[in-house]
Amino acid sequence: MDATPVSASEKTVENLYFSSGEDYVYKCQMDIYKNPVSGILIIKKLNETTHRVALTSDFGNKLIDFEISDNDFKVNYVIPDLDKKIVINFLKNDFQQLLKKQYPVSESFENAQSKIYLSKTEKNNYYLFFNKENGLLHKIIYTKNNKEKIDFTFEAKKHIFADGIDLQHKDFKINIKLFQITETE
Repeated sequence: MDATPVSASEKTVENLYFSSGEDYVYKCQMDIYKNPVSGILIIKKLNETTHRVALTSDFGNKLIDFEISDNDFKVNYVIPDLDKKIVINFLKNDFQQLLKKQYPVSESFENAQSKIYLSKTEKNNYYLFFNKENGLLHKIIYTKNNKEKIDFTFEAKKHIFADGIDLQHKDFKINIKLFQITETE
């Protein structure tokens, strides 16, 4: 990361991609240890702190349905094939990181393309990259104990909706790609 420290007035930065009351609907492709899973992922904001996440097969069969916030995780339904503690924990962790909204800023940096904010919690650090041209969040790097764990890359035209999301684990063979589903008019 070729960046220089800067003084920043921001005390908090936000990931607003899942802040709207609208349903977020994505085509989802997951590779979990070389096992591909694809379907439709729906994320709905239930209130200020909680989202409901459901993944259905391409044919509309429910695969998993859970409610998640920073501190809570409740599985409403999961098919037996996915009902494994390791899979549930990955989904819980990944979506808690993805849906996290507020990040207190510890340090600020910038490079040619981005304003970069470091947010530190007890063991976790988040590097949030905001595009200098349009101000949109385009990447979050989640680290734990100073090791890079997950890269979230966003493609977006608006600050409340990511058209594409690529979630890549650094230490496990798990990747999740989400593509906005557009309605033809």
